[in-house]
Amino acid sequence: MGHIELITIAIALAMDAFAVSIATGVALKSVSPRQIFRLSWHFGLFQALMPILGWYMGGAIRTYIESYAHWIAFALLGYIGIKMIKEAFEEDDGSRGDPTKGMSLVILSVATSIDALAVGLSLSMLGISVWWPAFVIGIVALVFTIVGLQLGKRAAQAQSIGKYAELLGGTVLILIGIKILWEHWTPGV
Repeated sequence: MGHIELITIAIALAMDAFAVSIATGVALKSVSPRQIFRLSWHFGLFQALMPILGWYMGGAIRTYIESYAHWIAFALLGYIGIKMIKEAFEEDDGSRGDPTKGMSLVILSVATSIDALAVGLSLSMLGISVWWPAFVIGIVALVFTIVGLQLGKRAAQAQSIGKYAELLGGTVLILIGIKILWEHWTPGV
């Protein structure tokens, strides 16, 4: 695999993390360095580990994973998206959960990195070492997450669009889940 192909794959895989990090920045409105570190570290880590896991799993269980991985990603993104849409209509009393902590962080990390598992499976079938691609994929996801959080924070700080931005962020997460289902049902389209 050449450098251009690897960077292209890494950027494509980072798009979900980028969109989710924008939505997270919108939900948080004010993003601390600790939150930036937590989300970018976890997104980068999961994006790097999933291809390794997929590579080791190889072709033996590929058919089992492929048959339901899209549903898992859809359900996880849909859950977080619906939660964000619901919160957009609630009065903000400062008691909302932090999506960069706890189960929300784990759910978002898994949901945005499931497609990287398929990349690892593909690399295994092609006989390509996974270590360098996994590192590059993880770093690209980390950087895109940092940028996305900053963009989301800026969008949320505009008083007139704060609630709409959170509503849009939740909708984007649901649409990413739908996109995953669509791509599964219409390969090559």
